[in-house]
This record gives sequence, C-alpha cells and structure tokens, in this order.
Amino acid sequence: MLTQILKPDGEALALARRIIEGGGLVGFPTETVYGLGANAFDGDAVRSVYEVKGRPQDNPLIVHVHKDYDISKIVCGIPAYAEKLAQKYLPGPLTMVFRSRGTISPVVSCGLDTVGIRVPSHPAAQQFLRCVGLPIAAPSANISKHVSPVTAQHVYADLNGRIPLILDGGRCTGGIESTVLDCTGEVPCILRSGLVTKEMIAEVAGDCKVFIPKAGEKVRSPGMKYKHYSPRCRTMLFSYADRAKAYAEYTRLNGEGQRAYLMCDGACAAEFRPERLLALGDTPEQIAANLYEKLREGEQVADIIIAVAPEEQGGVMAGVMNRLTKACGG
Repeated sequence: MLTQILKPDGEALALARRIIEGGGLVGFPTETVYGLGANAFDGDAVRSVYEVKGRPQDNPLIVHVHKDYDISKIVCGIPAYAEKLAQKYLPGPLTMVFRSRGTISPVVSCGLDTVGIRVPSHPAAQQFLRCVGLPIAAPSANISKHVSPVTAQHVYADLNGRIPLILDGGRCTGGIESTVLDCTGEVPCILRSGLVTKEMIAEVAGDCKVFIPKAGEKVRSPGMKYKHYSPRCRTMLFSYADRAKAYAEYTRLNGEGQRAYLMCDGACAAEFRPERLLALGDTPEQIAANLYEKLREGEQVADIIIAVAPEEQGGVMAGVMNRLTKACGG
C-alpha cells in the first residue's frame, strides 16, 4: 500500500473522506499527538485500527468529533458539570467518558457501555472531522507501545505501507495525550492525566477525583494498562532527588563506550552540562510538548536514554510523569 503525506487542503480532505467512507484509515493531527482515524460506526474499520497498530483488543478507543457535532446522537446522561467543562475547555485536550447510546460500534469501547468523546482544537483536525461528518475512533497513530507521534513523519516511520493517507498538520504543540475524564458519576474522575489538570477540572466542576485501577479491572480509558510510549532503545528513569546518580550512570556508561544520553529539564541540564543531552525544556508545558519528540530523537542516536524526572510533580507534570514512567517500563 502506498502511504501519502498531504497537507490538509480541499483535495486531500476529499480523499480522506473517501477513504473513511470506504472503511479505510487516515492519520490526522490533533493538538496533542497524531491520531489514526476510522469511522466509529464501522466495526470492521475499527478492527483494522487494532490490526494496523498491533493494539491489544481490550484497550478502548476515543471518539473524535468536530465542535458542532451533536454528541447526544452517540452518548446519554451528560451531567451539568460536563457541560460546564465543555464550555470552558473544548475544543481542547480533554476527553470525557459518558454512557454510550449503543449507536457506535461496540468494538470502539471493547464491549463497555461507555465511550470517550474528544473535540480536538487543531484546525486541521476540525477540518477533517467536519469534512467526513462522522465520529472518528482514533488512538495515537503509531505501532502499539511505541512512542506516540507528534509529526507526520513520525506516523510515516511507524505506519508506512499500512495506511493510505497521513494529513500533515505540522508538529503537535501539546505533546502528550488528552486528559481522560469519567463523567458517569456525580463527581468527575480522571482516568488518564493530561494537559487539563485536576485543579483545572475542580475549578469548574467543584471537585475532581483521580482513579486508581485495581488488579484485573477492565479499563475504561486508553493508557491505563501495558507499557506505552517506549523508544526502541534501553531506558532508565531516576527521580529528581537522584539526579546525581543519574549523571554518574551517564558518565560511567559513556566511559565504557556506550552511547548514553541524559534526558532532563533545563535546571538539571544546567547543573550537569552533559555533552549528550535530550533537553526537555524549562516549563511544564515545554516538557510536555517535547517529551515524545525527544524520546524519538533519542532512539535514533542512543544505546540508552537516562531520564531524570522533573522536580515538579503536580498539575501538567502528573501527565508527563505518567508517560515518562510508562516509557521507561515503570
């Protein structure tokens, strides 16, 4: 199969619509990462998403819609706090889980009676979703468990020959996947941390919980099981308090002839000044935006990435730490 990378102009969007309507898959940009989209009503198309990615069959997908789509066609029981959150943060990097009406394919939610709805803010995503006029089931557009893609070239590197089209909307600015919020209860509950933080949700909804999964429990959101976001090289993860140990390991391994790279924030980089550096940036937003790009960059040049967790752990960094821990096999 020939995989084309096209800018999302009228001709490319028309092609994307034909592919989706024909049961095919399209890679498309969002503000967080690139998605791999299929018609959420078409069970065979959704199954092909799992096949192309090599994704576990018990890992549900998120449904993407444009900002004017009437989600009451596919979900029910929308609480008042969810409407307030939508007004405040959508379009944006927030997925809200509701009870499903059963109109979309059950393959999307792995047989659950709920479905996650996302309204991405990326202009090209909105163009694509409005053009196809259908809810689009989409995980990240990469091989399962590999680092999520934040450029069209990342998608191409993983899925060349497996999908017909990638819409190139440039580099994603958010960097980590959306916050997933369970809105089926009286109080919203975070299933997966992201750029919309617990504090931001509580400010609007009055309260917010964070879900702690139990062994054997069926997951309600992507990213809650398995090793994710992993580069194709060895990794180590040190806490900020143990950053000196991380630098000592970096020095030892390079002294033995290995290509060890230190991946850390600006404060840590300034303290140790490593020659082989994957610089994440200074602010939580910069670190989130750069994480996947630096993991992908690292796998091209390093035998081992030695990551140092940022000192800050709350807010946006809760999502970063979730991804960093899974990327390093924690």
